[in-house]
Amino acid sequence: MVGRLPTTCGVVADIAAGTAGVSLALASRSASRVVGVDLSLPMLREGRTRVLSSGAAGRVELVCGRGERLPLHDASVDALTFTYLLRYVPDPAATLAELARVVKPGGVMASLEFCVPSGPVWFPSWFMYTRFLLPAFGFLGGGVPWWRVGRFLGPNISSHYQRYPVDWTVSAWRSAGFADVGYRRMSLGGGLVMWGMRVG
Repeated sequence: MVGRLPTTCGVVADIAAGTAGVSLALASRSASRVVGVDLSLPMLREGRTRVLSSGAAGRVELVCGRGERLPLHDASVDALTFTYLLRYVPDPAATLAELARVVKPGGVMASLEFCVPSGPVWFPSWFMYTRFLLPAFGFLGGGVPWWRVGRFLGPNISSHYQRYPVDWTVSAWRSAGFADVGYRRMSLGGGLVMWGMRVG
C-alpha cells in the first residue's frame, strides 16, 4: 500500500494519527507532506515532540480533529491512511464517507485494524489471549490503568465485528466511493489491512 502513495509530491492524511508513528513512517517513505489528525491532545503533544526530534517538522503537520468531521477541505489529499479508527466511531459508514470526502479522485486510502481470527485453533487462542493474558500482562506492566485497557480491547474488537463484519466493511468502503477495494488478514487473522481507490 505504501508503494502506491505519492512518492514525489502531494499530501497524505493520516487519520487517528496518535503519537505520529504512522505519520513519520509515511514521511520516511515518500516526499509527500503528511497531515496527521487525532482527537487526543496528549497524544498530539507527544507526536509533535517525536516529529521535532526526527527532523520532519517541515513535512509532518499534526492537527486536532475527529475522523467523523475532518478539518480538511474536499478532495484535498492524494492519499489517506487510518489506524484503529472504525471501532471508536458511532457510525462507521458515515465516517468512511467523511474520509472519502477529502480524498481526490484517483487517490488511495488504506487502513489497519485489529480483527477476530477464525478456525478451531486461532479463535480460541485469540479469545484466551485477549480475555485473560492481555489484561494480566497489562496489569504487570502498568498497573490497574493498563489492566483496564487489556480488559476493554478484546470485547471491543469482538463486538465491532459482530455488528460490522469484514464483508460489511468492504461494502461500506464501496458505498463511500472507493473501487478496487481489497483486504488482507494478518497476524493469524488478528489484523486486517484494507485498501481502495477513490472514484467519482
